[in-house]
Amino acid sequence: MRLVELRKAGVTAATVSRMERDEEVLRLARGIYQLSDAGWEYHHGLAEAAKRVPKGIVCLVSALAFHGVTTQLPRWAWMAIGSDDWAPRDSEGLRIVRFTENRRREDIETHVIEEVSVRVFGLSRTIVDCFRYRNKIGPDIAVEGLRDALGQRKTSLAEVACQATKYGIWTVIRPYIETYLSDD
Repeated sequence: MRLVELRKAGVTAATVSRMERDEEVLRLARGIYQLSDAGWEYHHGLAEAAKRVPKGIVCLVSALAFHGVTTQLPRWAWMAIGSDDWAPRDSEGLRIVRFTENRRREDIETHVIEEVSVRVFGLSRTIVDCFRYRNKIGPDIAVEGLRDALGQRKTSLAEVACQATKYGIWTVIRPYIETYLSDD
């Protein structure tokens, strides 16, 4: 939980400090706490990132890993925030990408991880964003995400093409789709 949420529930900062000293809670990051005996799920880092960046949306490599279409194990939780949104001062374990508001509003799925609502971009949208930000994450990761998502039938060429056209990245992704089609 965030310290703000604990305060709203009636827990004082002094109580949280004592609980941390007595190892009843763990301080995961600045202002983020978890019970020391709580179980951790596979996507624990995404739940933590969602608490640290309340307006954030899981994107890029982290979203590919969440959807199960990459062999990459992201070292960071990639989070999309708005152009004017607050970014945490302590960004250890996070990579923040700023999206314009009109690009942040659509194609968002909400999943519950460790009782935390985590917003994640949909798979087709994630693939398109990976091609848009291929210079940040590497073009090989974008290509792998496209190939694996299509190969596992988790999305279709039509969905990816629609998203690519919608977000203005069709000319970049088209050659990769044509190569994929020629390999089949």
